[in-house]
This record gives sequence, structure tokens and C-alpha cells, in this order.
Amino acid sequence: MNKTTTLIIGAGGVGRVVAHKCAMNRETFGEIVLASRTKSKCDEIASEISDVAIQTRSVDADNTQELIDLIKDINASIVINVALPYQDLTIMDACIATGVDYLDTANYEHPDEAKFEYKLQWAKDEDFKKAHIMGLLGSGFDPGVTNVFCAYAQKHYFDEIHTIDILDCNAGDHGYPFATNFNPEINLREVSAKGRYWEKGKWIETDPMEIKMVWDYPEVGPKDSYLLYHEEMESLVKHIKGLKRIRFFMTFGESYLTHMKCLENVGMLGIEPVEHQGQKIVPIEFLKTLLPDPASLGPRTKGKTNIGIVAEGIKDSKKRKIYIYQVSDHEKCYEEVKSQAVSYTTGVPAMIGAKLMLEKVWYKEGVWNMEEFDPDPFMEELNKQGLPWQIKELDI
Repeated sequence: MNKTTTLIIGAGGVGRVVAHKCAMNRETFGEIVLASRTKSKCDEIASEISDVAIQTRSVDADNTQELIDLIKDINASIVINVALPYQDLTIMDACIATGVDYLDTANYEHPDEAKFEYKLQWAKDEDFKKAHIMGLLGSGFDPGVTNVFCAYAQKHYFDEIHTIDILDCNAGDHGYPFATNFNPEINLREVSAKGRYWEKGKWIETDPMEIKMVWDYPEVGPKDSYLLYHEEMESLVKHIKGLKRIRFFMTFGESYLTHMKCLENVGMLGIEPVEHQGQKIVPIEFLKTLLPDPASLGPRTKGKTNIGIVAEGIKDSKKRKIYIYQVSDHEKCYEEVKSQAVSYTTGVPAMIGAKLMLEKVWYKEGVWNMEEFDPDPFMEELNKQGLPWQIKELDI
């Protein structure tokens, strides 16, 4: 009998996908507990999964002691953190205190500063080793699968990779004039921040949306793609040998950019409290309450996502360029797990990372990024679990 207990923290769109996919792989995940600040959201997800009993609990992920108490109470074997990036550190601390393995999909972001980096999570490496546990950072799609794509390219296609472009396209249409596909607060802070890319050993900063290119995404078509800073670049520059440049591009339509610019111009993307009728409110948090809940977009969204990497370098003294990518259909994702493809492409890799940890296929004490492990088992699981990928050789 499998005595594993899997604790999933977070009951948004990604939490829904992780719960469904863990249930589909119950032989690995054993008892499944879904916890969130709002237990009713957990109950709703659990009610969708008829063939596996999902326990639901309430927990404040900002409160380390509450987390410790819950982990001990259910005797968790692993914690899958799909809550907010602000809560990474408290959840990691709870895992250290209880000696339980940890996984997340996005790196830590301070709630009062529009900045995200791995520094504070990497700093916990020694504590994880002392507790004899593993922490896997960024097991979503980007970061996550894109890191594994880079490791797979490095292992099988190159002696040296010189340039990497990470390309993220969501060509879905939800029918709203303006909405975000994941947490509005996180999404809008990320998109409105200055861009950054790494070249010749240093980071180069750009104005938001300053650099644009048009990329022809297979099964989608040509789309305007804008340079952003994205967290996986911070670890990939450390682990991909021979790298001279890495960039990240994401697609945005004119309507989205126009709405975002207007909101920014009137201060609605601000993260500092302002006085309003005798009360302190944070503008971006208020905006979040006005926008559609990303978890509600599933039944409305049509179209596809295409996320991948283009890598160029040297193999056997010859130049080579390849494109590894994955295409998902919003409607097919919703049919399977009642979530649109943006949540699906994050939640499935979270489940796969946890699966490889529990099966000890990927397992080392300490804190690790995705590209530090053998990519082959993860790539095989992508094909099995609903995220089939493709590789194309490109002309140089």
C-alpha cells in the first residue's frame, strides 16, 4: 500500500490542474490533500475528481507555523507549492522544519517590491541539506519545461550552446476586453517591469516592451513578441556551458498593451498603498478584484499556446540551430481538467517534477533548478502526461 501523502498548496487554476493530474497518477502520489486560505475553492476542485478522494484543508500560507502544523497533521511526504510567489519562503521554511521535500513553479517575489530572483531561495540550500530534503525550484513551464528543453538540447544536440531565445505565445481568446491568464497582480507586475537579457557575461536592461520581434509560431502563425525579463534566465546562465546570450520573448496583442498602458498611466499598477476615502488601498490589488478571475477563463478560452526555445551553437565543430516547442489547445485542456492551457502548461510540469522526486528518479538533497537534472525522464513524462513536444532543425 502506498503511504505517500501529497500536499498541494494553492487552489487557483494551476492548483486545479495539479490536483487533477496527481489524481490521474495516484499510484505515485498516494493520499492527496489540497489546501488553501479559502477551503471552499479546494472543495470545488475536489468535487470535480470523482474517482479519487481528495482531502481539503484551510491554511494561511503566509504563516509558517500553520503550515508546519498542517504538514505534521497529515504526515506529508512532499509539498507542491502552487500558491503565490510571495509565499515561497514561508512554505520552504515549513518544509525545513518538518523534513519534507518541496517543489514550486515560480521564484520568490517580495510583495512590496516588483522584483523576483532566486537569491533568497538558493540561500536555503544548506538548510535543505541539513534537513536531508530536496527543493525543486520553478517546475512550471517557463520556468520549468523551458529549462529542461535547454538541458535536453545541451545533452543531445550541442557541444556548446551560444544563444538561447525562450519564446512564449498564448494565442487564446477569452472574449473579454481585458483579462490576465494567471494571477493579475503577478502578471501585470511582470509585464510592466523593465526588460532584461544576458549577453557576454552581463545583464542588459531595456524599457518595458522596447524590443519587439515577429516570430512564426507553428500551429499559431506570426505574432508580435516582446522582450521581458524572466526568472529561468537567472539559473540558465549558470548551468548552460558556452552561453553567450539568452533572451525571453512573450506575445501580446495591441488591445492588451493599450489597456495595460492606460492602467499604468493612471496609477492602477502601483504597489504602494494610497489613501482612498480614509482607507489605505494598494491600486494593483484593487484592480485584481475588478478583473475576471483567471480560474474562470477556462470555459471561455479558445485557441492555442506555443512555448519553446530556439538554441544555436556548435556540434562536432559545425554550427547548429534547433527549435524545441510544445503546443497546447485551450479547449482540450479544459475538457480534461477544467482549466485553460496557461494553467495546464504550468500544472502538468509541477506534477511531473513531484512525480520524479517521489520516485527518486530526480533526487538530491539541497535546493536545485530544473536544468541541473537529467532531462530525459522529464521529457518522456511530458509526452505521457499531455504535453507532447517537437523538435525542428532551423537554417542558420
